Amino acid sequence: MSKNPSPTLTRRRFLTRGAMAASAVALPYYIPASALGRDGAVAPSERIVLGGIGIGGRGSYDLGFMLNERDVQCVAVCDVLKGRREAAKQLVDGKQDNQDCAMYGDLRQLLAERTDVEAVLIATGDRWHALASVLAMRAGKDVYCEKPACLTMAQGQMVVDTARRYGRVYQTGAQRLSEPNHVFAIEMARSGRLGPVQTVYADCRWRDGLRQDWLPAEPEPLKAELDWDLFLGPCPWRPYNRGYLSSGWYHFHDFATDVAMWGAHTVAQALAGLDMTKVTSIEFEYAGPDATMVTRLSNGVKLVLFRVTGSVWEPCQYWHGACGERFEGPEGWAAAADGYSAPEVSTPALLGEYRKVVAEYMARTQRPMNHVRDFFDCIRSRRPTVANPEVMYRSMNICLAADICEQLKRNLKFDLIHAEFVGDGEANRMRCRAMRAPFTG
Repeated sequence: MSKNPSPTLTRRRFLTRGAMAASAVALPYYIPASALGRDGAVAPSERIVLGGIGIGGRGSYDLGFMLNERDVQCVAVCDVLKGRREAAKQLVDGKQDNQDCAMYGDLRQLLAERTDVEAVLIATGDRWHALASVLAMRAGKDVYCEKPACLTMAQGQMVVDTARRYGRVYQTGAQRLSEPNHVFAIEMARSGRLGPVQTVYADCRWRDGLRQDWLPAEPEPLKAELDWDLFLGPCPWRPYNRGYLSSGWYHFHDFATDVAMWGAHTVAQALAGLDMTKVTSIEFEYAGPDATMVTRLSNGVKLVLFRVTGSVWEPCQYWHGACGERFEGPEGWAAAADGYSAPEVSTPALLGEYRKVVAEYMARTQRPMNHVRDFFDCIRSRRPTVANPEVMYRSMNICLAADICEQLKRNLKFDLIHAEFVGDGEANRMRCRAMRAPFTG
């Protein structure tokens, strides 16, 4: 309290204060229409509160799409690189017309402190995908995680088990499962319009192995600029080198996968057109370096993991864009890839059903042609997403099994039910990798 006594309350002071109070009551208090849910906006109580983890190139791309959804409000972003989290905050604040987005350098702090966050986008480097998803779901968050969703089969199982135990909604970023051209090709196969599917091709852009060495040490940046220990996460300790940044890690076995890097997109697309309910195993035929790998499902379908070695847009005999899939049956074939104005089919008559096929799919599944919207809709309904944990796990297991087949240079048989190789102990030991403490899950 002030040591000075209050001035005497004169009649003039009393009247002045009364007039000021009256005017405050009389003047309307401005509240933005968006805060009240008017003018097409969604009221705050009805918005899905989002956080972003790993918001570099792909992460900022995904986040931009999510911010276009009117019922989504992003309140926090996290990245180990200071420049990236600052850029993400600028993106969010500019889109939401405020300065409310908080920044974090450690995802564990965000998950612990932000109890208001309901869902998170995870677009870190691949080494963090599974562990970040598990930590987020344990913290009660629903998860949209970029692909590949795991580096090992053991990590994939960890994601499935956590989602089931904690009742969380999970979507892996296999976005072509929600794009009309790919949906058409998938539905042409699934619905029997091509006859019983005999062969499926998936674009698996193999990289002919990953580097097993590591880069020489360079002086580490200040931790405030880059938390190098957190950047590595569960991977083996390696000395800092700027060459790992900006996707340089992509070329090293410590941080990435081979077939799964690209197959995480397309194997999920290929399997979506097949009845996998009775498929119990898959056989991998090692064909040598630089050769396409042929696999055979136990139901007789041949799944070809097609090796494309040039540019992602280099045409091949099965498609002419990136991330393609093709289904072949006795009644014809259908294919799709990125950059298509329309799917490709064996006869024009098949394409005549394009609108009908896509419309029937949407009516049957009640899913939008928008992958992030499917995620947010499922947060509200609590039903599985189109790229749910089981879809992710099955397709990733096939990709990772192909990786192991390539590394061992021999044929393998994989039991899809028990997620193990049949009669091959060495291959089974390769289903997991050590995770560096304390980033062990």
